[in-house]
Amino acid sequence: MAATDLPMPTVGPVSRLAPKPMRFVLNWGRRYSLWVFNFGLACCAIEFIATSMSRHDFIRFGVIPFANGPRQADLMIVSGTVTDKMAPAVKRLYEQMPDPKYVISFGACSNTGGPYWDSYCVTNGVDQIIPVDVYVPGCPPRPEALLYGIMKLQEKIAAERLADRFTPASAQVEPGPRGEEA
Repeated sequence: MAATDLPMPTVGPVSRLAPKPMRFVLNWGRRYSLWVFNFGLACCAIEFIATSMSRHDFIRFGVIPFANGPRQADLMIVSGTVTDKMAPAVKRLYEQMPDPKYVISFGACSNTGGPYWDSYCVTNGVDQIIPVDVYVPGCPPRPEALLYGIMKLQEKIAAERLADRFTPASAQVEPGPRGEEA
């Protein structure tokens, strides 16, 4: 049997057998311990900093700002205009983050290119290069908007199953012609 004939390993193959309270505890832990890797590229980064200060204080939601680097973070907040020159760096740093990883696109420039969308050097949204979980609109977006986006991301984390998130598409079983599994 060649090494290529072995089945693809999956994260938590028996997670479907785990009791529901255990999944709740694991998701609760991930939900309230988000280490942030801030990718501040323009003026929206100032609003991110305001969100982490004492007036808004997103630490009370379990969000720990300023991880040491991408290898210690599980949430990337991209705030500001993503240029074509900066896009490879954003992608490389996203790929260095461990799984499970999440992305919040913060501000109009990060979401769609903002007022610079027609420029030859601006990427029309960070979702062109990395998958985005939550979009926070505004130019500049208010700190309260980021807090709301973080709460929406936490709701998404609470409802997810790791087995569904990490099962490769090629390993998922498709139903046969009569509805049964192939």
